[in-house]
Amino acid sequence: MNEITVADLSALPAPVVIDVREPFEYADGHIAGVTHIPLGELVQRVDEVPRQGPVYLVCAVGGRSAQATAFLADQGVDAVNVSGGMTSWRQAGLPIERKA
Repeated sequence: MNEITVADLSALPAPVVIDVREPFEYADGHIAGVTHIPLGELVQRVDEVPRQGPVYLVCAVGGRSAQATAFLADQGVDAVNVSGGMTSWRQAGLPIERKA
């Protein structure tokens, strides 16, 4: 499975990131510009996932995003798991947005 660290992700100019956490987790803080598709909705919403270039999947610590990465890779998507998820993102002091 392809993986990327939060430091490497944050250095990319305009990554396509999908947050697969639950709505309450997303509202508590997320990476700016992400698309929110909870893991439980991914199968039904797979057509919303871009097919051009890599897509980075993030959750709280990396487990759900690993499942999403495997599923999307099986669908032909260049999917990359964000290791450590939002926990690592916050620990690294990287910026987050909160749902208004």
